Amino acid sequence: MKLFARLVILVALLGLGGGAYWYFTVHQGAGMTAAKAPGGGAPGGGGPPGGIPVEARTVDIGDVSRTVTSVGTLFSDESVIMRPEVAGRITEIRFGEGQRIRKGTVMLRLDDAIARATLEQAMASLNLSKTEADRADELYRQGSGSARARDQARAKLLADEASVSLARAQLAKLELLAPFDGVLGLRRVSVGDVVQSGKEIVNLEAVDTLKLDFRVPELYLPTVRNGQTLAITVDAVPDRQFAGTVYAIDPLVDVNGRSVNIRARVPNTDDVLRPGLFARVTLTLTTRKNSILVPEEAMVSVGADQFVFKVVDGKVTRVKVRTGERRAAKVEIVDGLSAGDIIVTAGHLKIRDGVPVTIVPAVGPAAGS
Repeated sequence: MKLFARLVILVALLGLGGGAYWYFTVHQGAGMTAAKAPGGGAPGGGGPPGGIPVEARTVDIGDVSRTVTSVGTLFSDESVIMRPEVAGRITEIRFGEGQRIRKGTVMLRLDDAIARATLEQAMASLNLSKTEADRADELYRQGSGSARARDQARAKLLADEASVSLARAQLAKLELLAPFDGVLGLRRVSVGDVVQSGKEIVNLEAVDTLKLDFRVPELYLPTVRNGQTLAITVDAVPDRQFAGTVYAIDPLVDVNGRSVNIRARVPNTDDVLRPGLFARVTLTLTTRKNSILVPEEAMVSVGADQFVFKVVDGKVTRVKVRTGERRAAKVEIVDGLSAGDIIVTAGHLKIRDGVPVTIVPAVGPAAGS
């Protein structure tokens, strides 16, 4: 009997507790919500009294870019290792390591004593040939000289002129000139070295604009175009992003990696980047303007289909949508929504198609996005 009495008392207490919870939580809470809303409706016009509370927001409008990522290497716009064309002894080095140099600047001179002597000898022979050619022409006009003698004098003059040109060319090759504007590297010779033709002297790099070589899979070939922009990051400067532009696409697809080699130009006016750096590349293939964007948490998957709940006149309507790109926790809606639509972002488990809802303020990261 005592056990039965205790069970009866316990059931009675549970019944009283449940009734009190319903009265103060459901009944009184609904009355307070209706009293606070203008005209007895839900706050903010989210729905009629007693609507299911959900978080909602208006769809965003923005640009959506289709991108592909890759890795590549930076190269100098122009790069050459300076080498003399002839052998000789270095008599003068007129550049400093690491300095900028202008096109046509004399960088190095080889011993030119023999070449200058050869030029002077050729000049002396040329002067004599000019005198003899003039004398032969005068004698021929006076009738005392033969045409053969005149022609021989002219031929000798032409040969001596060629000898002078040859001597000047040989003398010019003893000077090493910068072929373009750039920055010099580290020299590999010193004054007094006897060098052979083709000896490495110093490297010259044009770095005001750099080239970037990278590859993308062959399936992107139809969408890659000259003039497309790309974003570049390098480990050496982790807190900065650089821009580049595609200007050349290799017509040959690599049969080993099934990829396309692409080359872009990267401005380097502040001299931060260097040839040889490893680069991470994000290439923008296409950009769609004024696209509709929704948070990922607004999406509801049913099998292979995607849905969102749209709020219309205080009620929710389940709408099938077609999605596009996904970027930064947002999904592009290609079809199914329009600008200005309000969609549910939280509370999906409590709602179904056609039920009335009350829009409540969002909490957490979604509130400030």
